[in-house]
Amino acid sequence: MTNHEHTHHTPEPQVRTPWYRTWTGLAGLGAAALAAVYLSLVHVDHVLDALPLFVLLLCPLMRLFMHGDHGGSGKDGKGAGGEG
Repeated sequence: MTNHEHTHHTPEPQVRTPWYRTWTGLAGLGAAALAAVYLSLVHVDHVLDALPLFVLLLCPLMRLFMHGDHGGSGKDGKGAGGEG
């Protein structure tokens, strides 16, 4: 009688590549960088006029991109201070 283990190979979940690491994302970021350089060199007055609007646009953009998931959904019955 031989002793050998039968391990079943389960496929590992596919990790999704972030959009900014794809070729399309890199091309979009490059185009945005070129547009920003062009606007900052040629249309400085217009950029400075729109600066307050850009600052206001940063609020929802930071909410979308920087906050993320925070690691929990808050549905476990605990309050904000961890009280239950």
